[in-house]
Amino acid sequence: MSQRQAADSGSSSAPKATKVLGPLGIIAGRGSLPPFIAETASADNIPFHIVGIRGEADPAIERFPHTWIKWGEVGKLFGALKKNDCNDLVIIGGVNRPDFDNVRFDLGAIKTLPFLLSLAKGGDDHILSRIVRFFEEQGYRVHGAGDVLPELLMPQGNLTARKPAAEDKADMELAFETVRALGTLDIGQAAVVSKGHVLAVEAAEGTDAMLARCAEIKRQGRSHGGACGVLVKAPKPGQEERIDMPTIGPETIHRAAQAGLAGVAVAAGHVLLAERKRVIDDANERKLFLYGVPWDVKTDA
Repeated sequence: MSQRQAADSGSSSAPKATKVLGPLGIIAGRGSLPPFIAETASADNIPFHIVGIRGEADPAIERFPHTWIKWGEVGKLFGALKKNDCNDLVIIGGVNRPDFDNVRFDLGAIKTLPFLLSLAKGGDDHILSRIVRFFEEQGYRVHGAGDVLPELLMPQGNLTARKPAAEDKADMELAFETVRALGTLDIGQAAVVSKGHVLAVEAAEGTDAMLARCAEIKRQGRSHGGACGVLVKAPKPGQEERIDMPTIGPETIHRAAQAGLAGVAVAAGHVLLAERKRVIDDANERKLFLYGVPWDVKTDA
């Protein structure tokens, strides 16, 4: 079974992929999503070319047509996209903000130096919006991964054997309110609530590290006992979702189980579900629920 078939078999509600307008350029950072998108594009006979950022992108991209670039090689990036007629772009995968003091710029980068220097300032949301606007000003069409592959998006409702109980839904509601409050401050995209108590909120360390803190709380006996509590994840208000959509994957499920949580709830249609079938299978194995909540709607649905 291919990754595409595995993704589709996770739920009968998985929507079908849409077509892009032309050859697809995949600018790849960390994680499994760039090679997954490449494999799916290949299965759909969509021409594509991956531009992988060294030190960030998975070497698995080398199975596909690709070009490696270093930070600062903007000319090489545009050269690869032009050579392969890629006017449609997906920018996917995590990256670390580069240390511009140690970046060597090529000629193409020097021509865009004011833009590059602007990336050293401001919060993440503003930086990502500037990146999208920059590519659009160069004539590219920037797509979100969910626009190209809708089956990557978390659907509404429950995907697992276990379903959230009334107590879980109350925790979900408080957690979503907490995430909204975090988002207005451009802090994080996730929170953990258990029996009406906020156990943790996501900061710069990321979701996995936040869940590790929750596991430590449980280990020290400061939790509320048993498998209870919910991890909630949702985008921040005004977030540039085309290149910074929240993502959950197998590691999220593993760490949520280690933290003794009852389940995971995310904003349906606004969170990417990496390795869909594996995530659902892992959640079932660990007796967690996985629930998609209509965003901006109460969790009592």
